[in-house]
Amino acid sequence: MGAWGRLLMGSVLLLTACTTAGGAATPVDAPTSTASATAAAGCGARIETGSLPDWADAGFRGDTRIPHVFGAQGDIVAVLFAHPLAQVRQDKSNNKILWVSRRAPTLSEATSPKPLEITATLDGTDTRVIREVAGGPGPSIIDMPRAGCWHLELRWSGHTDTMDLVYLDRLPQTRRP
Repeated sequence: MGAWGRLLMGSVLLLTACTTAGGAATPVDAPTSTASATAAAGCGARIETGSLPDWADAGFRGDTRIPHVFGAQGDIVAVLFAHPLAQVRQDKSNNKILWVSRRAPTLSEATSPKPLEITATLDGTDTRVIREVAGGPGPSIIDMPRAGCWHLELRWSGHTDTMDLVYLDRLPQTRRP
């Protein structure tokens, strides 16, 4: 083998060792994410699939890995029990979302909770809908009238944040054995 062959072989071995030895290239605590085709086309939705942050994992056990989306300011997270979200769900499930606020409610907020107000606008249109989660951030079923990328403005107990969520037209068909 000539000098170029040895150099090429050494580079391949070095590259292989760097990418396989020692496990993943991202830190263990780093969130991983997936993106839908709509998100790639300009929607800011970023579905995280790593562990929930400590402030959002109350009620979950161990290293829970569930799809979730952070608000742009990081003050709220939408835990997606139904992923992907869909405008039509043939499986009769719901678009269940658990909203968790980073900031704990004050005593007055806890005794007199205000709703989480969601103003959702369909990307590229003037279609706007209002949704409300009674009692502030918590469990909800949030449906949208059309598929697409929805820009959400979130308001609760004097806090605000934004995020994008993608709703498919319908869930992909699953094959039964």
